Amino acid sequence: MTKRSAGILLYRRQSSGLEVFLIHPGGPFWAKKDSWSIPKGEYGSDHGADETALAAARREFQEETGSPLALDLPNDRFIPLGVIHQPAGKEVTAWAVEGDFDPATLVSNTCMVEWPPRTGRQIEIPEADRGAWFDLPTARKKIFRGQESFLDRLESHPETHPETHLKGDVARRPSSH
Repeated sequence: MTKRSAGILLYRRQSSGLEVFLIHPGGPFWAKKDSWSIPKGEYGSDHGADETALAAARREFQEETGSPLALDLPNDRFIPLGVIHQPAGKEVTAWAVEGDFDPATLVSNTCMVEWPPRTGRQIEIPEADRGAWFDLPTARKKIFRGQESFLDRLESHPETHPETHLKGDVARRPSSH
């Protein structure tokens, strides 16, 4: 059975263009790798069969960052970015939402992993060990393979264009810092 994950691509507008917030996976396997991801996680049977992908994405953002930002926003603030399949076969559904988050305040939940591999020894690691804002060209170089499609979809979405922001309902969008 295909593993399904859902996540949130947080973005903000800067004078230089869009920036996205990505997390770095925790644990010894990822410690020396410069690989980053959207905050995301699995959903389905372990979390209740009736949990929607958007509800899971919102929950996972909070669990991996410690921020209630995605839990506090109305559903109409989330831009659907569709589904991708990562090289290992995992199906990932994502939404974008405009907002701000201070990476220094990131507090991730933890999980147990076997380390070193095939030893039977379990260690507790944070799901994310840090987060950072990246401009889109830099994010494309760092994001997990397959997830770059989410950056393309975000960049091409009419709601993220500067002229839309200036003409649109500015009151419903958070201010950028």
